[in-house]
Amino acid sequence: MAKIIEQEEQGGINMIASGTTLNGDISTSGDCRIDGTLKGTMTSNAKVVVGANGSIEGKIKCRSIEIEGFVKADIETTELLCLKASANLVGNINVGKISIEAGASFVGNCTMNNSRPE
Repeated sequence: MAKIIEQEEQGGINMIASGTTLNGDISTSGDCRIDGTLKGTMTSNAKVVVGANGSIEGKIKCRSIEIEGFVKADIETTELLCLKASANLVGNINVGKISIEAGASFVGNCTMNNSRPE
């Protein structure tokens, strides 16, 4: 039940389908899946998934992100950035945690903001 309530509060799941190109900015409180192309800024209070055929060029700010496709953007995420084996990322990243599978490509600088109590 808690998952349903969380999803309703976050605003649902948004999708950009394969074959779709969107030029502009997206701001959402819910999860977002990109299987098409976004050229602009993606801002989400939840999770962003870039599918194997998806691409983003611009800037991304979100809670967490999973990349399978192509991203040319600076990324700021408070939790996890996950690069799957097919991912191709060009840009600077500021993350809480990072996971990179063998085969993924990343060109840029990484800053980790993993605050631990001392």
